[in-house]
Amino acid sequence: MSTNPVQTSPSMGASPREATRASRYLQLALLVIAAGAIYPILYLRQVYQPTMLEVFHISEAQLGYLYSALGTIFLVCYLPSGWLADRIAPRVLITFSLIATGALGLWYSTAPSIASLVVIFGGWGLTTGLTFWAAIIKRVSLIASADEQGRFFGFLDGGRGLIEAMLATIAISLFAWITNSRGESNAAGFRVVVYLYAFLCIGLGIVLGLVRDPQSGAATQEKRNDSNVLRELGALIRNRELLLLSGIVFCGYQVFWATYSFSAYLHEKEIGLTVVMAGAITTLKLWMRPIGGIGGGFLGDRFSKISVLVAALFCAALALLVLIAAPHIASHALVAVLVLFIGVMTYAIRGLYWSLLDQCNVRAETMGLAIGLVSVLGYMPDTFLPLVNGYLTQNYPGVLGYQIYFGYVACMAALGGVAGLIFKHRIDRKEAQQ
Repeated sequence: MSTNPVQTSPSMGASPREATRASRYLQLALLVIAAGAIYPILYLRQVYQPTMLEVFHISEAQLGYLYSALGTIFLVCYLPSGWLADRIAPRVLITFSLIATGALGLWYSTAPSIASLVVIFGGWGLTTGLTFWAAIIKRVSLIASADEQGRFFGFLDGGRGLIEAMLATIAISLFAWITNSRGESNAAGFRVVVYLYAFLCIGLGIVLGLVRDPQSGAATQEKRNDSNVLRELGALIRNRELLLLSGIVFCGYQVFWATYSFSAYLHEKEIGLTVVMAGAITTLKLWMRPIGGIGGGFLGDRFSKISVLVAALFCAALALLVLIAAPHIASHALVAVLVLFIGVMTYAIRGLYWSLLDQCNVRAETMGLAIGLVSVLGYMPDTFLPLVNGYLTQNYPGVLGYQIYFGYVACMAALGGVAGLIFKHRIDRKEAQQ
């Protein structure tokens, strides 16, 4: 049994240990649905980009500016998001985020002007970044008991992916029914799709607002009022386990980014897959998310979260190196299996790295700030990896640019595995001393 201090900290004693198992899993299910419902409305361009350009009367460049602004707001909001989650109950933040995101979605459905779209996307950056991100991570950490951290975060990521896939299937079916069966315009079909996500967010916000937080706030709130954010941030920066966790997220998140390039890579003439076949393989990879996320979480709780995470990072690194040799692999079926395997490893990594927060000796009243710090450092690849990918694929045409890119990501995955081994060594040494 682990004896890390977080599990016995007085500041956390009133949280998941006193809640019933059924209650905690019900709250987790609601949080998974919330996380799976709130983000897709922001990224409808993945499926409906031509329709969006038509409905909003904007260019691809203008759409790119909207998403660039959204990503910038996310990066800026990570740290204050954590600070806010330490001072306002996660239930309140999550409820506000869902309802506000849905309300902005209803405005979005009216096909407003480009100026209004800038406001909407800016608002979404705040409602899903500032008020939602750290709050949901913190709440999952609080409702999970010490031996459930792996599976709870695995369910959060894997379940979120499953919800997104299910909602996307329902949405595209509605769109097809409106536009094909009823013969209405693409704008009408897109409006119904937006309604689906917007009303779902609002409804979930109302339901989650009625569910009590799993923490008792009085003592913790008193500490929050007397706290100094700069001093707390300084203490977190000196927490070596937390910095190692940031490094693991930084490296592991880049493996996820690499998967965005699989379809284009497989379609290169040296490999020879058709657009449809490459798209089908990469779409099937998306369904590996619940398998990797949930399966990795259960394995982590059964054996060791950090050990399973390290194994997934090294396996992903090795598989990416093999993928580089795809032009020399005669069997397309084998290439497909390789892509699916990388998908499982990727989602296992995503589902596990936040579960290590429980082993970083972070007090409950500064957990949100810790989540913000790890997010700022760990998700920094959002700012430079698209540029790296674009530079390599433009200056090294064909498969070579992708091969260099995958080689770089494989090195980062291996580096993340090394960081995980150091993390494990430090935790094992502390537990031995206790």
